[in-house]
Amino acid sequence: MTDTTHTSDNPGDEARRTSVTKRGGGAAASRGRTTIADGVVEKIAGLAARDVDGVHAMGSGLSRTFGAVRDRVPGGGSGKSNVTRGVKAEVGEVQTALDLEIVVDYGVSIADVAGDVRGNVIAAVERMTGLEVVEVNIAVSDVKLPEDEEDEPEPRLQ
Repeated sequence: MTDTTHTSDNPGDEARRTSVTKRGGGAAASRGRTTIADGVVEKIAGLAARDVDGVHAMGSGLSRTFGAVRDRVPGGGSGKSNVTRGVKAEVGEVQTALDLEIVVDYGVSIADVAGDVRGNVIAAVERMTGLEVVEVNIAVSDVKLPEDEEDEPEPRLQ
């Protein structure tokens, strides 16, 4: 990149500046556009939320039940893993907003778990995507009691 400045010999004249730029100049980031799909942000957020102690599961009981049944049926899984279960993302050009539905373990502080989930999700999404996370809404749909059996239904066929 070459910049050249020309000035007049007369001190009373205003300086005239000309800038010459060679081809290939400019930052790489200004030479194209990166688009991040909603599903990518949902996966990142889902994994980050599951990493928090006190989070038992993601999604409502109904969505977990249908997911468990779908996973057991050959060919029933549409290729979409349960990583995104309970996560909904809206992704714009530079910002994203997330809605998470979680199940917490009995005995933990729901406010503390929600705060930890929010912080972990924001850090992971912003670090990996460069998007600004404007909000993370968390809905606690259930509490996992110690004596509860697993939520997965018994298979009808063996």
